[in-house]
Amino acid sequence: MNFYKYSTEQLTTEAIDLLKALISTPSLSKEEEKTADLIESYLKSKNINPTRHLNNVLAFSENFNNQLPTILLNSHHDTVKPNKSYTLDPFSPIEQDGKLYGLGSNDAGGALVSLIATFLHYSQVPEKPFNLILAATAEEENSGKNGIESVLQKFGKVDLAIVGEPTQMQLAVAEKGLMVIDCTAIGRAGHAARNEGENAIYKAIKDIDWFRSYKFPKVSEALGEVKMTVTIIGAGTQHNVVPDTCTFTVDVRPTDIYKNAEILAIIKENVSCEVKERSLRLNASSIPITHPIVQQGLRLGRIHYCSPTTSDQAVIPFTSIKIGPGDSARSHTADEYIYLDEIREGISLYIKLLDGLQLG
Repeated sequence: MNFYKYSTEQLTTEAIDLLKALISTPSLSKEEEKTADLIESYLKSKNINPTRHLNNVLAFSENFNNQLPTILLNSHHDTVKPNKSYTLDPFSPIEQDGKLYGLGSNDAGGALVSLIATFLHYSQVPEKPFNLILAATAEEENSGKNGIESVLQKFGKVDLAIVGEPTQMQLAVAEKGLMVIDCTAIGRAGHAARNEGENAIYKAIKDIDWFRSYKFPKVSEALGEVKMTVTIIGAGTQHNVVPDTCTFTVDVRPTDIYKNAEILAIIKENVSCEVKERSLRLNASSIPITHPIVQQGLRLGRIHYCSPTTSDQAVIPFTSIKIGPGDSARSHTADEYIYLDEIREGISLYIKLLDGLQLG
């Protein structure tokens, strides 16, 4: 008996229509209420009973069986602010030459609607070897605490998360984390014409050189070395005053070998300036190449790689992989777009990845 209500073509058409509606609805980080309403309403129209927490919309498989493994399908519906170089209306979904233009079309609207379509496909399957949770979440673009982090406890035990981000449907098996630290070198003010004071800039230079040259002893097989880059510096009030403070900011990209707290401890042991971390939340992540979802992807002709960009994987505490339609190089650019065929391929490949997948 054929129990499928939705064909792949119908799922694709409806996914594109939903994406157009999302593009038309501004959803900057922390301002996603209307797109959350839209997604919630869409799922209800498909006889899915979603739950809502803040601007996060969740849906669980019918007949959820705690004896089966659980897979989380996650992507975000918030966007960054439009790039200042836009020539098109960022909130008008424009279809042209096989492309769909609009803010959030590529990052990560294409992945989100493809995962929603995948969830709908499996809602038709009476007996699955796994449970599915769909999570359309907020505040990914600003790493906000009211996004996926605020609903993790609602999931229960999760065996695998598929995080939808633009990867050209290749397998991002690892991604570096992010830690931003603010440093302050303390000196003593004095007149520049006399031999007095203690120049905070000179004290900062020693620490900045340490950040530039230090090599962490452990190197990740997947992600290589931890990378530290001084990106902002500020000191002084006028030309003839020795500055008593010098501040600088360091962008740190952790690997899966170190937790952020470990890296911070090493930094504090080696520099003389005051060090203040903005957050320890965004850790690196990785999934073994031998994991069934990676092996399934390889059999489907996908390649695996390590992602240089962060995502909600940084706050997800269970095994995850990042994969989705679109191209990360288009994210946050002017006149952002996704190819319509990428959405069609995304839905098809998500379904193929899950078909026959055996977890534990």
